[in-house]
Amino acid sequence: MFESIGWAEILVLGVAGLFILGPERLPDAAAWVGRTVRKVREYATGARDQLKSELGPEYDELRKPLQDLQQLRGLDPKTLVANHLFGDNDNGVKPNGHAPQPAIPAKPVDPPKAGPQQSPFDPDAT
Repeated sequence: MFESIGWAEILVLGVAGLFILGPERLPDAAAWVGRTVRKVREYATGARDQLKSELGPEYDELRKPLQDLQQLRGLDPKTLVANHLFGDNDNGVKPNGHAPQPAIPAKPVDPPKAGPQQSPFDPDAT
């Protein structure tokens, strides 16, 4: 539940609570927060267990898309799009459905002719 909160943030919250509530009321407030968090966890666990018992085997089918979404959390969108557009499968067909184009051999370039050459002139173009 508190995966994104580190010790530094907890320390800052404790010091802020000490200044805001004072040393007399801070222990009571911390106990209230602890009880409330525990109660919310119990409610969530009870709701999950009740849903699981009512749905039976369909509960696993319901959780599958959610687990797939959680796996997508760590993906980089740029890498995902680049792999989708330009990555190759095992069969050589790209994910966008196009097969790779064969390389076109380059035409051999004629060597330049010896001697001065005049560039073509078109009197109508000027």
